[in-house]
Amino acid sequence: MPEASSNRTTLTTTGPTKGGQASRAWLTGQSEEPTTPQAYAGHQFGMYVPRLGDGRALLLAERTDRSGTSRDIHLKGSGPTPFSRGGDGKAALGPMLREYVIGEFLHAVSIPTTRALAVLTTGEYVWRDRGPERGAILVRVATGLVRVGTFQYAATRVGDVSRRLADYAIERYYPELRGVKEPYLALFQAVCDNQASLIADWMAVGFIHGVMNTDNMVIAGQSIDFGPCAFLDIFDCRAVFSSIDHAGRYAYGNQPAIAQWNLARFAESILPLIEPDTNVAAAKLGGVLTGFVTSYEQEIGTRMAAKFGLDDPRSSLIDEGLGLMERNQVDFTTFFRALGAGEAPSLMADSPDFAAWYARWESEVDPDARLRMASVNPLYIPRNHHVDRALTEASDGNLASLERLVSALTDPYRERSELADLAEPPPPDTPRHVTFCGT
Repeated sequence: MPEASSNRTTLTTTGPTKGGQASRAWLTGQSEEPTTPQAYAGHQFGMYVPRLGDGRALLLAERTDRSGTSRDIHLKGSGPTPFSRGGDGKAALGPMLREYVIGEFLHAVSIPTTRALAVLTTGEYVWRDRGPERGAILVRVATGLVRVGTFQYAATRVGDVSRRLADYAIERYYPELRGVKEPYLALFQAVCDNQASLIADWMAVGFIHGVMNTDNMVIAGQSIDFGPCAFLDIFDCRAVFSSIDHAGRYAYGNQPAIAQWNLARFAESILPLIEPDTNVAAAKLGGVLTGFVTSYEQEIGTRMAAKFGLDDPRSSLIDEGLGLMERNQVDFTTFFRALGAGEAPSLMADSPDFAAWYARWESEVDPDARLRMASVNPLYIPRNHHVDRALTEASDGNLASLERLVSALTDPYRERSELADLAEPPPPDTPRHVTFCGT
């Protein structure tokens, strides 16, 4: 299984630098108005940018739902902001619908995610590389939008901005930590644990986020921003779909290690809150960061064992099975559904190694386990070619394919004969899929 790095990550021990005066506007970067863009910094493809912020988004409000959970209501594509960096701050309909499609699927398979409350057309056109496209605004709902990049930005402000942000994060996202002996270290531990669980969730369904910059990692542990994301067809740890990820930094198999790298940047931003002695603080945070590896391995082991119908998350059958899939270029989602149905041998009929593996697997899996496999291995995923077609047609005013696709993705484990084509991988001669940062 793809792993996080087991090497201890070195923390930079530089403290806050001088910046603007801290005020209630530390999170927004501009005013006291309730509707405003958020300010944050971030490492984008490993390069630090001290001031990013919402270039086309506005935080509308924080509301409490019926279950008592606090939610952020967020607009995307609503126009230019002080952080637009020369852009128009607007969005096209296709990418906003993409946010809706991906979020609904992730929610259906119980992966924490932001969701679309609505996608609204604006009645105007926006100009992009491919010409004019219908404009739209996404109304997004999130458990929280405080990012690792938000903490990076706060760390450059004077005063107690970082401490206030950390206190807010505890109160808002991790109230169980109120009153603990070392609250900021406990906050870091909780964020690491949540990220280990989230990345394991992604890996288990073959999800590739595509742009795991620190400004796209929210500390509440949700999936966010679905521009260059995609889902595996053929199982390949090196799979990259993003048009801008030329070096494969955010490839499928790199996601656990990148999550740990991002968490190291989070640790650096809260270093002064842990201990006055930066060496002591770095040692404490480094110990938690190293533990991310163990946490992730436990999380992914549990999920992969369930996908294979096994009781033991440490079974050698898991890594061996994944290796066979990769060497034989087998479709990730199709394989697990076929395995539970007893049809997997047809996918690797020419592989003697698989025949031996399958015999061992059969000896360890009982009929009840095979039935359970259908409840953890989705039949329908947002296949890249189906998503593209549905969004293209929707942008032209025809929502039929989009509605049909969403029907499958919101009930992804139940087989329906009339939706059989949506479970099919792309044809073998299909060109490599490419995604863009359109959202």
